Amino acid sequence: MDRDEVDRALARLGSEHEAIETSLLALQDHAGRRLLEGAELTGVTKDRWAATEQAIALLWGYFDAYSDALTRIREVRARRRWSSRDDLVDLTERLRGPSVTVAHRAGEAAPPGGEAKLSERFTLAGLVERMNELYATSLNMVVTADAVWSALPARIDLLSAELQRTRSLAHSVGVRPGEHPSGDELEAITQELVTLRVQVVSDPLAFWRPAPLSSAPGGGRPDTDRYDRAARALEDVRREIEAVLQVRQDSEERLVRLRDVLSRADRTLAEARAARGEVLAKIAASEVPAVSGPPTVLQERLVTAADHRRHSRWHRLSPLLESLEREAEDELLRARESLTAVTAPLAVRAELRGRLDAYKAKAARHGLVEDPLLIERYDAARRMLWSAPCDLRVADQAVLRYQAAVAEALTHAEPGRPGSVDGGGTA
Repeated sequence: MDRDEVDRALARLGSEHEAIETSLLALQDHAGRRLLEGAELTGVTKDRWAATEQAIALLWGYFDAYSDALTRIREVRARRRWSSRDDLVDLTERLRGPSVTVAHRAGEAAPPGGEAKLSERFTLAGLVERMNELYATSLNMVVTADAVWSALPARIDLLSAELQRTRSLAHSVGVRPGEHPSGDELEAITQELVTLRVQVVSDPLAFWRPAPLSSAPGGGRPDTDRYDRAARALEDVRREIEAVLQVRQDSEERLVRLRDVLSRADRTLAEARAARGEVLAKIAASEVPAVSGPPTVLQERLVTAADHRRHSRWHRLSPLLESLEREAEDELLRARESLTAVTAPLAVRAELRGRLDAYKAKAARHGLVEDPLLIERYDAARRMLWSAPCDLRVADQAVLRYQAAVAEALTHAEPGRPGSVDGGGTA
């Protein structure tokens, strides 16, 4: 190497020295490293930190050897302004050859990927490369642990505070462990968060997901799966507690509505039972369905619901009210359907009576009220429909015969008179 090459190499090595020193000091002062030094570590983090501490110690040893070698090279170059040939040969050997010897103390860790030796020889470029490797792995470990500690413990603490508020609220409405599933769930979430925080603090690397194909220090993200599951479980419980609170606020109004619905169902069933007696007395040869009694089971459960409200057992009242509301509406619908089914024969009789009178009115409009056949068939149908018990099938045939007689009479009516077919219509 000539003098200019030597000077350029020294300038480059000086810049590298400053950059390495700055990086090592930054690593030494890194908050994550200080936390790792003071933490009681477990698991993979404990093993990795032990190796990293040894790597950092090696780094400083390599850096000291690098600094000493650079100082000696600068001293050789500073002997003369114009270096002699022997100086240039010496400088070339120091700058390019394996001129740096690093001595290791007994028991000191072996370099990564190598065996423990009493000393190692490096070129300056090889020593810089070795330091860069050690620095990258050490920084990655420190940055990863710090990223997990920065992300998870604070979030766990916030979720724990929310959990405590939810537990207090749950206790106020009677949701307690051993008495309600949500109380048991809150207890399980509490234990999970306590365990999770201890594990995150002592073994942060167990909660790290490296980014695939990433070589940058700290490439990846904290693993928040367990935290996320606990947060979702707490949100589900919180919604259930809010539902119980809502029950406490509107339970009286809902109980009043339930009593009203069941009362209407009772009245409808009573009306159906009365109508059934009337149908059996007035209608013959007809299938009349039986009518059930009042919904006593629902009434008893309604009494239980009122008792839950009086004693502030909101967590028991909430599901009971929901099921009662569904079943009470079903009971009212069933009562109405029962009334409709029971009164169907009376509705059929009313329809036949209306049809008979409509055809009589039609015959009268066409001047056929004095027709003996029509009078006879009308009287026969009317006796059947207005007598008890009424046989609907026979009455229906009688009405059909009267309809046929009216239609026949209208067909034979003289043209031009009111009874002609041109002036007729259907009832």
